[in-house]
Amino acid sequence: MPPHDHHHDHERKHEKDHHHENDRKGLRVGIITASDTRTAETDSSGALIRELFERAGHQVVRHEIVPDTAERIAAAVTENLPNLDAVVITGGTGIARRDVTIEAVEPLLEKKFDGFGEIFRMLSFNEIGAAAMLSRAIAGVSDGRFIAALPGSTAACRLAMEKLILPEIGHIAGLLAR
Repeated sequence: MPPHDHHHDHERKHEKDHHHENDRKGLRVGIITASDTRTAETDSSGALIRELFERAGHQVVRHEIVPDTAERIAAAVTENLPNLDAVVITGGTGIARRDVTIEAVEPLLEKKFDGFGEIFRMLSFNEIGAAAMLSRAIAGVSDGRFIAALPGSTAACRLAMEKLILPEIGHIAGLLAR
């Protein structure tokens, strides 16, 4: 076996560290569950998102359940944004008639992270197969803050949080604060 090149490892690690050197910690985040049926007791996806944010050292300062109407969802986002660094919405991202979260959120985004939806659906495909294409999950920037709209499924929220949002949110917030 060839000798292990520790110098190369160190360089690669340094590059990755450099990417995260201005990461912001302790972000103030809001969680919005879009649902006509979920209650504080049954909102398992909202609870999971909260737990994962808090475990990562962020502060959940708003957590509410709003009815599945585009007006109510958009209002919940815009009312809360000034006091937050990020908002994550769960629910209403599918293709049924009552799924209107994307219609509510997309017009608020100044910049859309196309890669978020693409990679989320790719990762989902590995877990649930072709049904992944039915998710319209999106993320982007509104008023200098990160926003993501995730499916209502707890497994989908865990996937998005662990693989996409938590690894990059500190970096994103750092970039947006410049």
